[in-house]
This record gives sequence, structure tokens and C-alpha cells, in this order.
Amino acid sequence: MGVEEIKKRAVVAVIRGANLETIIPMAQALKEGGVTALEITMETPKALAIIEKAVDVFGDEIFVGAGTVLDAETARATILSGAKFVFSPTVRKETIEITKRYGVISVPGAFTATEILSAYEYGADVIKVFPAGSVGPGYFKNLAGPLPHIPLMPTGGIDMENAKDYIRAGAVAVGVGSSLVDPKKALTEEYLRLITENAKKLMEEVQLARKA
Repeated sequence: MGVEEIKKRAVVAVIRGANLETIIPMAQALKEGGVTALEITMETPKALAIIEKAVDVFGDEIFVGAGTVLDAETARATILSGAKFVFSPTVRKETIEITKRYGVISVPGAFTATEILSAYEYGADVIKVFPAGSVGPGYFKNLAGPLPHIPLMPTGGIDMENAKDYIRAGAVAVGVGSSLVDPKKALTEEYLRLITENAKKLMEEVQLARKA
């Protein structure tokens, strides 16, 4: 279920710095553009409350999860707040185990082949290759040689222009941050329309790349 759910959503919008007032219009703008997976990063103040609010408002319409989860205690707290997936920047066995114990999708961050294999052996559903932007899509092709059975997705440096290249290289999905939604910008009607337009364009590019 975990791999297929992430693959179906194709794009995970990584939201850093949202608040209780901005999260709903941001999420709605993304949804209108076809992006229906949302990662709320845990260094954001009141992140648990933001997750709860997004889940309450959108239900199953948007797949809401937590990011930058550094330990098992935080993972459990996000799950109790309604998170459907747990993203981490690193590999911690305890975090993966407690995430799977509660039936939630586990996506730890890894970089080397050893870290990626270890995370998969611990029970992760998808491995987040981070920071992917420092190595580029070719790295995914290289990893697919010895590790073709492990689902990978890039985050860190993924934008509107290069997302399709990672999909073509074998990534099951992509995580996209400020190039898709920048919480530092004022949420004017114009900017919300831009978010929707960019989300739509990004989803179209990803779907085309999958057919290539």
C-alpha cells in the first residue's frame, strides 16, 4: 500500500513554515492543481496542530504527512495527529519501526547505497534520497543497477524544471519544496493562482515523464 500510495500521488509538496492560517489556502491551491500529498515539516511551530487542521478539513482528499521527523517519539506524535506518512532526513530503525507499527507509510532519508539498503531492510516503504540535488538524476540510474527492487524518491533541490528527469531515471515520486510553495510569500489571490498553475504543470510533466 505504501509504495503504491506514494507513486499514485506522484508529487509530495514539502511545506516549511506554514501556520494555522495559511495551511488551508495553500493546500486548496495545490489540490486544485492536482497535487494531493502534503508534507508538514516538524521544525515548523505548531506543526502537530497544522497537521490536525489539514486532516480535519480535507480528510482523504489530501494525503497529509509529517516531515523532518528525527525520532520515534515525534513519529508517534505526528501519527496521533493524523499523519498518513512519516518522512525523515535520516535512517533511524526505531522511527521506521514505530511508524510501521501504527500502519503508517515510512519514508526515511538516505544517501548511500548502504544507507538505502539498511532503511529498506528495516521496513521502510520508500526511501527518500536526500539531498538529491547534489547528485542529480544520474545517481538514480546508477542505484537502479544493484538495487532495482527498492523504491526511491528524491527531495532537496527538486524543482519545476528537473522533476521529470528524476521520474525518467526511475524515481517513484518527487518531493518539491519552495519552488512549488513558498510560505514566505504573501498568500495573495495571485500567488494562490500561481501555486495552482505550477502544481498543474508539475503533475503534467511527471505524468508525461512516466510515459516516456
